[in-house]
Order: sequence, then C-alpha cells, then structure tokens
Amino acid sequence: MELYIFLFLSALGIFSGLMTVVSRNPVHSILYLIIFFFAITGHYLLLNAQFLAMVNLIVYVGAIMVLFLSTLMLMNLNEETEQHKPALARIGAVVSAGLLMLVLIAVLKKTDNMPVPMDASPALSTVKNLGSVLLNQYLFPFEFTSVLFLSAMIGAVLLSKKEKVTDTK
Repeated sequence: MELYIFLFLSALGIFSGLMTVVSRNPVHSILYLIIFFFAITGHYLLLNAQFLAMVNLIVYVGAIMVLFLSTLMLMNLNEETEQHKPALARIGAVVSAGLLMLVLIAVLKKTDNMPVPMDASPALSTVKNLGSVLLNQYLFPFEFTSVLFLSAMIGAVLLSKKEKVTDTK
C-alpha cells in the first residue's frame, strides 16, 4: 500500500513541479507549487517524519505560499508593460538548466555506494523523541536561539516603526 501512495505522491510532485515551471499564469504557478509542497509533506509522512511534515505544511504551504500569492495579487502584471527577455538570455537559461541537470545526474550516480542504515528505529523521528532531545541534550542552544529570534523580532519592529514628526513652528 505504501508503494502506491509513494508512486502517487511522486507522480503528483513531478507533475505539479513541471506545471509550476511551465505555467504562464503566475497565480496558477503558485497554486501548483502549493500542490507540490503537499506532495512533499506526504513523502515526509511516509518516512515517519511527522515533525518535518507539519513544519513543511505550516511554514511553506501556510505561510510562504500565502505570502507569495498575496504579493503576486498586489503586483500589476500587465503583459503590455512586461519586458520580453532577449534570445541570448533564454539560451543562457536553457544551457544553465542543462548543466545543473548533468551535475544532479552525476551526483545521483554516486549515491549507489552509500550504505542504507537498517538499524534505525521507526519511532526515531517522532515528535516525542525530537522534543526529548531538544529539551534535554540541546536545551541551552535551543533557548539561546529563541532569545536570538526574539531580539531580532523586536529589532525589526523598532526599525519598521515610523517616528511621529512634530512640527515646531
């Protein structure tokens, strides 16, 4: 049963990834990207990585894609005002993508020699184990990171806050 779910999620991910790139309408591209992130979340669940699946769902699908979609809706995307790319830039993009594909194929050919860990427990990547490790073994770095994020958030609010201009006339 898991094989069929994996094949379905893989086909869905490949299809939606291709449609993200091929689609001419930017709103459709973002919607296909959301479907792709759902497929990746399904793969995380198949790998028994519930925490990664929920973080992917909340952060990428819930926050970043909504931000992309709302930003895209606010932009004025008229085809008349859009500049067309020269042919040399298009050829360069195709050559770059082809070279990237060759590098990825070369890297994937080298993965045959990598050993597969067979002694891993299926409950290794559960949220309970992750929380136990974070709050016992890595408590100080975890708390330090939270204080760092809090100070960055306060700094961003203070930088974005507009000062009231008082007229002294």
